Amino acid sequence: MKAVIIAAGMGKRMRPVTDAIPKCMLDFNGRPLLELHLEVFRSYGIRDISVVKGYMADKIRFDGIKYYMNDRYEENNILNSLFYAEKELDDDIIISYSDIYYRKDILGKLAASKHHISIVVDLAWKDSYTDRSEHPIGEAENVRMGPDMKAIKIGKRIDKGTSSGEFIGMMKLSKTGCEAFKRLFNTAKKNFWDRPFHEAATFQKAYLTDMIQEAIDNNIDVHCVTVEGGWKEIDTIQDYHNLKNRLAAL
Repeated sequence: MKAVIIAAGMGKRMRPVTDAIPKCMLDFNGRPLLELHLEVFRSYGIRDISVVKGYMADKIRFDGIKYYMNDRYEENNILNSLFYAEKELDDDIIISYSDIYYRKDILGKLAASKHHISIVVDLAWKDSYTDRSEHPIGEAENVRMGPDMKAIKIGKRIDKGTSSGEFIGMMKLSKTGCEAFKRLFNTAKKNFWDRPFHEAATFQKAYLTDMIQEAIDNNIDVHCVTVEGGWKEIDTIQDYHNLKNRLAAL
């Protein structure tokens, strides 16, 4: 199994902190956030790790990692960032946002999934918004799933009252899942470039969730691996300080 970590974004909501370093290099007890990701992956024997970087790429330097450069990070978004590492999508692979912190067992649970496309969904998601005044609940990437644990709908525009949980920014693809994801991406890129795509104003600005919804709409099963808490997103300076103060609680 291999992994791709998407770390090209500018972290605009965290300025002025991210004027000096990319968000994935934020310090947690003397260690960069990205280093904590690498440690968890390696603890599960995942050593074939790629990082897609863009903003302040020169600040991201770890040995034993493959790097892909998104040189248009100011113009595109997470989905297109991932596909700078498209050649890595050829076997079982974990895909992760770089601005999340999670318990080690969450990765283990996802890695164990036998489905072709699996996403991690937090059922206790509303609890994490009680102290996030700078990141409103409307920004949550919610998931509505059926009794068979398959995702029915994903995105920020889901009615929060009907949401089953929140996508935490981690997914797994099998080799078959990779082929399906690449096929959908390249077809959508051809058909929707400079045009709206699901919740994105243009295909270039699409999120990973937009492509997951495209898979659902094409009758491709997306399995939900459920958790209850145990992770945090770092999107604002408030998130950063909250997490630093509560690491022991995770």
